[in-house]
Amino acid sequence: MNLMKTTTIIACLSMLAACGTDKPEAPAAAKEPTELEMHGDVRVDEYYWLRERENPEVIRYLEQENAYTDSILGEHADFEKRLIEEMKSRIAQVDQSAPIAHGDYFYYRRYEEGKEHPIYCRRQGSMDAEEEILLDVNVGAEGHAFYSVRGFQVSPDHKTFGYAVDTVGRRFYDILFVDIESGKDLDNTLKAVTPNFVWAADNKTVFFVKQEPQTLRWHQVYRHEVGSDTNELVFEEEDETFGTFVYTAVSGSHIYIYSRSTISAEARYIPSNSPAADPMIFLPRRDDHEYFVTDGVDRFYVLSNDGAQNFEVLEAPLDNTSQEAWKTVVPHRDDVLIEGISVFENFVVVDGTKQGLNQIEVLDRESGEMHEIAFDEEAYRASTGENQNYDSTVFRYRYESMTTPDSDYDYNVVERTSSLVKEQVVLGDFDRNNYQTERRFATVRDGTRVPVSLVYRKGTKMDGQSPLIQYGYGSYGASIQPSFSMNRLSLLDRGFIFAIAHIRGGSEMGREWYYDGRQLNKLNTFYDFIDVSKFLISEGYTSPEHLYARGGSAGGLLMGAVMNMAPELYNGITTRVPFVDVVTTMLDPDIPLTTGEYNEWGNPNDKEFYDYMLAYSPYDQIKAQDYPNILVTTGLHDSQVQYWEPAKWVARMRDRKTDDNILVLKTDMNAGHGGKTGRFRSLEDEALYYAFFMSLEGITE
Repeated sequence: MNLMKTTTIIACLSMLAACGTDKPEAPAAAKEPTELEMHGDVRVDEYYWLRERENPEVIRYLEQENAYTDSILGEHADFEKRLIEEMKSRIAQVDQSAPIAHGDYFYYRRYEEGKEHPIYCRRQGSMDAEEEILLDVNVGAEGHAFYSVRGFQVSPDHKTFGYAVDTVGRRFYDILFVDIESGKDLDNTLKAVTPNFVWAADNKTVFFVKQEPQTLRWHQVYRHEVGSDTNELVFEEEDETFGTFVYTAVSGSHIYIYSRSTISAEARYIPSNSPAADPMIFLPRRDDHEYFVTDGVDRFYVLSNDGAQNFEVLEAPLDNTSQEAWKTVVPHRDDVLIEGISVFENFVVVDGTKQGLNQIEVLDRESGEMHEIAFDEEAYRASTGENQNYDSTVFRYRYESMTTPDSDYDYNVVERTSSLVKEQVVLGDFDRNNYQTERRFATVRDGTRVPVSLVYRKGTKMDGQSPLIQYGYGSYGASIQPSFSMNRLSLLDRGFIFAIAHIRGGSEMGREWYYDGRQLNKLNTFYDFIDVSKFLISEGYTSPEHLYARGGSAGGLLMGAVMNMAPELYNGITTRVPFVDVVTTMLDPDIPLTTGEYNEWGNPNDKEFYDYMLAYSPYDQIKAQDYPNILVTTGLHDSQVQYWEPAKWVARMRDRKTDDNILVLKTDMNAGHGGKTGRFRSLEDEALYYAFFMSLEGITE
């Protein structure tokens, strides 16, 4: 393509007065048709050129879209700022996390007045001891528009720590190591790697993961001795449909190298006290067998779905990991999906989901007796938290609901009692008793009952006139749990209802729930969401004039498909970093994360998958029809869903749609997939979405 000839037809946004109109004209990207042929089918993509990240015309177009968005939504800019201050007023300026017991230390993060980022600290012996500040992220963030710290980890002897930093948003991290006693950085930063690393028992060896520079697939595991410049390749995942990462058990006895695709896995292990050893395969991979392995020092524990669709828990001897040596300790259950295990000296914590609700069970390692922690709310989220002490009789778990703030509990396994350690502080006049949560089931078109979680302020009218925001995801088997949101209170207090549609493609109702919403069953995901919308309307919660939808990333694919299929049901839709150009992306193995997604969406190099994906691909299925009011956001440096997908999508929709409703695109030129960093700056994104929804309801206060 001749870049010099690339032009963009734009509105005269900077000359609105001269244009003689109160309403700015929307930008219109230049059409430069590119033919894309596969299986004898020719698709014409007139906006393919927007992929040229280094093309100044592309940047200019994105900036013009931003200017247009500001001009359209600028009427509510003051309201948006008030929403930011309102949400900010609920945040405890001075706050700290629940301390984590690790050896003789208690580790925690705290925040100071007006600061965006956490300060990592510890105290020895008790929380009454003198505080040691280990890392002040605010110092490193100075001068950076984007600054993300992940993977903070202390060595087993508590003398050194490492952490990973991304200053662009592309998810290439530098891992730095710090000597705690001197406070000095060690001269061996690991450059442009993933944030995934673990310490070995010798306190000087770390295992870390590198990604492919182009596709960003996590594919190499290296061994590194802190203080040296040498990195030794330990393992390389050559199958392009697999990624790999490293982890350790609570015991710290082994280093695990874990390779997985969407529906297959393979683990390797190295004794942590022999970090120079070669990794050993736990069990060779095979199609459709997912397993996860951890240990209890004297034996391995395995989570496997071989002949057990919802998984079972097994144990294996250290000297024989063949499947014939495995022994079942928690059998498969048709009504419980086992999602994770954490092994301690005398017990195993089993995280699962039953009928769409989390459950935590505790297995006694000696007797085999298992009991469940009881939760009494109608809809909630619960999961094992961070735990570091293997020999403890107490473990940390987290609990929240749509009316109960995020809370950390310690569970005493001997006494079978829970103790609240910390509940998220919500400042202002928040009272959970003012809000109501419900759990309903919507019967969709094929007779399946889909769970729906709702929350609203008590007194909200159920006369079909209340505004309702419906959220969904429905991909990768990820279960979207009914969790608490401080920011959401700004909606609820203004009469909005918030609903989560637990649609197929997640795992809320068991592993079959996922299989029924992936690959050649993907349409179920979209149909479920649409039918939940119809259910909420028929039950009097809302109406098409007041119904809104929201989803991001793969949930953006959901939004794109739904608005093509049933645009008349929604007054407005917002979508963040939406995956909307499905076929083109999945045909390009050079785009980050493509090959690893074949097991999720299918491989369009196969005609059966190509035809099926093309039938729902949001970009390919844009029609000459009326669409809802739409706000789309993305990040220029997004490493998961490239910015050009939403940019192309908006350009084509604007060209073809037949309505005068709002359609705007906002590109954060300094962020990636996760949006803005910082506990206050991140509110800017949320306030933008909220102001958009509220303005459509005529709410400006």
